[in-house]
Amino acid sequence: MQTTTKLVLLLAGSLLAFAQAVSADTIETKDGAKLVGTVVKIDGGNVTLATAYAGNITVKQAEIVRIDTEKPLVVRLQGGTTMAGTLASEGDGKVVLSGNDGAITTGVDKLATTWGVGETDPAILAQQRKWSYEATFDLGGKTGNNEKFGVGAGFLAKLTGPDDTLQFYTKYFYEKSDGDVSDDRFLAGIDYSRNFSERVSWYARDEGGYDNEKDIDFYNIAAAGFGYDFAKRDNWKLTGRLGLSYRYETYGDPAMDDVKSAGLDVGLINYYRFNNYAVMNNTLSYVPAFDDFGDYRFLHDSNLEFPIGSSEWRLRIGVTNDYTSRPAANKERMDTTYYTKFLLRWQ
Repeated sequence: MQTTTKLVLLLAGSLLAFAQAVSADTIETKDGAKLVGTVVKIDGGNVTLATAYAGNITVKQAEIVRIDTEKPLVVRLQGGTTMAGTLASEGDGKVVLSGNDGAITTGVDKLATTWGVGETDPAILAQQRKWSYEATFDLGGKTGNNEKFGVGAGFLAKLTGPDDTLQFYTKYFYEKSDGDVSDDRFLAGIDYSRNFSERVSWYARDEGGYDNEKDIDFYNIAAAGFGYDFAKRDNWKLTGRLGLSYRYETYGDPAMDDVKSAGLDVGLINYYRFNNYAVMNNTLSYVPAFDDFGDYRFLHDSNLEFPIGSSEWRLRIGVTNDYTSRPAANKERMDTTYYTKFLLRWQ
């Protein structure tokens, strides 16, 4: 009886393993390795295979000699032909795509991209603009010999397309020291850029606000010009800007003349991602007046971002420098701010 039970269990286990093997997709590489799982997608010269033993595995398409799938996928070949079906290898790097419309024999290296039946073509998704958002918040205080309390917040909405980017942003910071307002700043702006070649773009931007610490009741900088991407990779983008600007500033001190001047707009924007973990952002802006290049404003911001738990929450640590060559009376030219902010990013 026990022998019969063991045979039944062994047979059931064998049938189960056989059924799993039959229903699984397989990939064989040039060095003889055979991988079993589910082909999730083929794209960019890579095949992604979902496995129960190692999660998602990415295999270079150039190293694959055989690929077989059980469930149909929508497959686009390099020549543009698109058909839903399953893949079956014939050896020597050849594969047959079989579907309701017939069968096509091609090479493994000719499989350009795939997506699930009923899903949207990735090429169409890549052409669609997408909104993303981020909100920042920081809070600080001090008690003892003096009392200090500060709060800051910011918001960014970004619409990104294949060739253009539109950004709306705002920031606010307020601080009290021993009962007196020591810092009160606000700004809001819009920035639009569009590439008309691989590395060359044009842009237009406008920013306005006030800075009570610098005795600026209101300021506005409007600019437009051209940009050039010195570096353009998945993990690194460095863009230089050069254009024309119009700068307007009014001061609380009636003895100070308002600034109303056309000038240059020079900028540098750097983004660098370290191994899908930390992100570094750097921006430089230099706006001199045409009628007097000694009258200018220079802005700098550098920060590092680190994830906190989930991918939505991040910690941003950075420094800003705001230099006005001709400040109001009894005001310093340079303001330097060190900050730590919590950032929430979502789509």
